[in-house]
Amino acid sequence: MSKRIDNDCVLSPPVDLAFKCINSMEDVLQEEPREGTKPLKRSEDGKLLSQALRLNNNTLTDLHGFRNVVEQLFSDPAHLSWIDLSFNDLPYIDSALTTFRHLAVLNLHGNSISRLTEVDKLAALPKLKSLTLHGNPIEGEKAYRSYVLSVLPQLKTFDFSAVTKQDRVNAEVWSQMNRKPKRVQKAKKE
Repeated sequence: MSKRIDNDCVLSPPVDLAFKCINSMEDVLQEEPREGTKPLKRSEDGKLLSQALRLNNNTLTDLHGFRNVVEQLFSDPAHLSWIDLSFNDLPYIDSALTTFRHLAVLNLHGNSISRLTEVDKLAALPKLKSLTLHGNPIEGEKAYRSYVLSVLPQLKTFDFSAVTKQDRVNAEVWSQMNRKPKRVQKAKKE
């Protein structure tokens, strides 16, 4: 039986697969996670008892097979709460990430995400509290911070800084000013 905090987070270090020259999800299964100061715990069937995954500083260009790999590695993949995919070469936010409904921290900084609307996918993550996207081409988009915070109003930190009351006001104003008007349906002539 593993110790839990709020029945969601297992007290165990992250599964650390950073700096392993991983360029596909198939490569993940060929690597052994780094052992930190606290050893990784495993279930009786050999799966990892952790709620955090570090795949940062690799050469990933897509997350094809991500969900399957996580299910093979983790004892309780549904409760994965922290994913670090920073400093890869990901051009988009894979919808596989949105299947982890307990995800609270997602690091995507230093990738190649160029379309701001990719952030819209993350609205499916109700527990997401911390997100990083800086160092992606989208960071140069007009109203970058306001856009992200209008899509993800539950964030507490964004790009390693706290979300302030003023950030929330700016996001709300931006959202109201950029909301697309609803189409008025023309009455059918009979």
